[in-house]
Amino acid sequence: MPSTPLTAKTASLVSCTICHLLIRKHPAMDDSLGKCPRCGATLRSRKRNSIARTWALILAAFLFYIPANLIPITKVTSLGVVQTDTIMSGVIYFITSGMWPIGLIIFVASVFVPLFKLIILTFLLVSVQRRSCWRQRDRTRLYRLTEAIGRWSMMDIFVVTILVALVHLGAVANIEAQKGAVFFAAVVVITMFAAMSFDPRLIWDIKELEDARKHPA
Repeated sequence: MPSTPLTAKTASLVSCTICHLLIRKHPAMDDSLGKCPRCGATLRSRKRNSIARTWALILAAFLFYIPANLIPITKVTSLGVVQTDTIMSGVIYFITSGMWPIGLIIFVASVFVPLFKLIILTFLLVSVQRRSCWRQRDRTRLYRLTEAIGRWSMMDIFVVTILVALVHLGAVANIEAQKGAVFFAAVVVITMFAAMSFDPRLIWDIKELEDARKHPA
């Protein structure tokens, strides 16, 4: 009868999440394994309260996502005329003005990507809590994708920050950031923390349990 596939967890090994040094875990140790001898980071076999913390961050991000898209992010004063814009109104302006590539970039980076990350993280949490063994490799790739694209959501905030800093011409032209920018920045930062708090090793834990049941020692 085939034996249970050897994994780091079954071999009493733990990897440092910072420098990736592989360290042997002694049986007497609990989940907190002390400090990494190479970089000094705290060692844990799994991130503590990963599911609960990720859920809390995702729910907070969903709450901030609504006002981030409904409340104006900029107020532009040009020759006495005041105009406020939300993210979507800015996208529509660029598209109707013939600058659709810019509008498409802003839509993808500022609207689609944050929502896409929240949906993926929600899906991963639900699948872990349901103890699903479905396409674990693909779910791991999805998690890596959320980490890779998260930082690009800040593009809209960078643009607003640069414009606010550069355009101060009094009554002729002036750009001010509005509350929507704060909510949007909160969504981006919270989703980044949510991706960091989720432990992708939980996706594979159920696989190890199933293998142990099928191939008992």
